[in-house]
Amino acid sequence: MGVCELDEPVCRDGNLPPRETFTFIYATLFERLGFRLPFNDFEKGLLTTLNVAPAQLHPNSWAFIRAFHILCGGLGIRPILAMFLYFFELKGGSSRSVWTSLSGVGGRGLFTLYQSSYKGFRGAFVKILAPAHNPALLEGFPLYWTKTPLLKRARPFEELDPADQKGCAELEGLKVIFNIRKILDLEYREVDLKLFIGIYFDLVFCTFSTISYYHRH
Repeated sequence: MGVCELDEPVCRDGNLPPRETFTFIYATLFERLGFRLPFNDFEKGLLTTLNVAPAQLHPNSWAFIRAFHILCGGLGIRPILAMFLYFFELKGGSSRSVWTSLSGVGGRGLFTLYQSSYKGFRGAFVKILAPAHNPALLEGFPLYWTKTPLLKRARPFEELDPADQKGCAELEGLKVIFNIRKILDLEYREVDLKLFIGIYFDLVFCTFSTISYYHRH
């Protein structure tokens, strides 16, 4: 980690040449959402595709990213960028927010919101430097705040590759909106995660079967 200068904003863009290669990351990503460095290929690819720096995405959006990766792992599905962008889309910052945010696509919800009013994070961020022994730590994604995030609308199912269609169909077929906090808490408890997913699915299946029964009778 590096030392932040007093006049150095977290939303610094790349127009001013930095004295050193670095990026800012809000501490809440490590403290509450379970992220760790280096970012994996899925996370790097998403940042690059959306053209945003790590601190440019709202923490609730990062929670969606982390939970999607964990859920796919629990189901034995490889998390693919195209699949994620079938369930989520990027919206620009509102007049009240400087961050860009991911939101679930209507009718394709996977998770609850991590926190409806995510407070107390903006003043706590870390300056990450690439160490000499690992210069690749900060490669493969935008490091500095960009002025042109690529707003992404949800991808139509027909535009997905067959393998991605299969994964999306499996996730969508669960017909479950998972408690995102519980999914994050179970990241390193593989058996409990699979049990949790199964319980959610069984509850939804039983409810659907009961409703169908009463409709038939």
